[in-house]
Amino acid sequence: MNTDHKTQWIDAIGESLKLNTLVKISLGNYKGTEPELKNIYIKKVLIKREEKLSFTYRYRTKDIVKNYSPEEANYHLLNLIATQGFKVATLFTTQFDLQFEFVKNDKTVLRNNPATNTEVPSLEHDKPKNRLIESKGRHYLTELRITDEAGNVYKATQDKYRQINHYIEVLSTLMKDLPARDMTRVVDMGAGKGYLTFALYDYLTNVLKIKADVIGVEYRQELVDLCNQIAQNSAFDGLHFVQGAIEQFDSSGANVLIALHACDIATDDAICKGITAGADLIVVAPCCHKQVRKEIEKHKKKNDLDFLLKHGIFLERQAEMVTDGIRALIMEYFGYTTRIFEFISDAHTPKNIMLVGVKNPKATQHNVASLEKIKAAKSYFGIERHYLEGLMGL
Repeated sequence: MNTDHKTQWIDAIGESLKLNTLVKISLGNYKGTEPELKNIYIKKVLIKREEKLSFTYRYRTKDIVKNYSPEEANYHLLNLIATQGFKVATLFTTQFDLQFEFVKNDKTVLRNNPATNTEVPSLEHDKPKNRLIESKGRHYLTELRITDEAGNVYKATQDKYRQINHYIEVLSTLMKDLPARDMTRVVDMGAGKGYLTFALYDYLTNVLKIKADVIGVEYRQELVDLCNQIAQNSAFDGLHFVQGAIEQFDSSGANVLIALHACDIATDDAICKGITAGADLIVVAPCCHKQVRKEIEKHKKKNDLDFLLKHGIFLERQAEMVTDGIRALIMEYFGYTTRIFEFISDAHTPKNIMLVGVKNPKATQHNVASLEKIKAAKSYFGIERHYLEGLMGL
């Protein structure tokens, strides 16, 4: 191997760092022994006001990122191109591209080509994200202790803030095709402290400029009082919170019905309220699935899955899928097109499944096929009755 070529290539990296002309570095044509490793991409980043070189190790099914000081980076680069199997290494700068390559019989070549990039990329380690709900100027976020007075998100509430924005992102997609109305009435069942209820009202009225009447239903009076006070302080005239249980609330006239993490059969109560109101959109994120699990445990039905269901954790997961699957079938029976998908990563909450029903005016009402599927599922798993069936009179 021509060590002069390697030395020239490494020295060129140091010079590009000194002159601030470095665009990126790539290592490719991997012939080493690391399973599924394909390439390594390197860029300069700024982490806690310190310049680092960020190595992205790209495998077939994952990426691993490691950050090094320039001195550490030189050491790792020498190892990677000398002994660890990368046959091509390319330095991209704003002045030139310099490619170091192994050819036959361990010989090397160094090719100096015209620059393919003329601008130095941003050093921001994390690209700024476009938030649908910005933290600045949101009085309710301050009162809810998500941000300080200046709109800076507290370290301890970063996950909650991301969750709020992801929730709004999901709902914005779901609501874009709803029928246009002079007033959109939204009911949020089990609103809790109102984080998501406030954000939705803010998004509808201040971002989309939609006239909205949003009601948060919450059983705990102290939270109702707190949220109403924050809504008043924020001049959110169309946002109100009421005390009560989901099953007792009159949902008549609701265009959108939401229930996030309503426990066990409370989710069924919310779905029932949405269907009977004829809501255009029903969005629930179920929490707990005790009713169906008890049915499965009680009858211990022998079927092709009984070898799995003897394990508690598998039984719990199966009960979740069966419960929500039958919920979706019942909604389809009443003319809704349904989707079930992951709401947010379980790094934020283990309750991360969202069930969505969109009223389909073209759907066949009281579709018999849906009832047959429900009947078959109940028979297979030993379920006498799904709670939502009783609520809907099926």
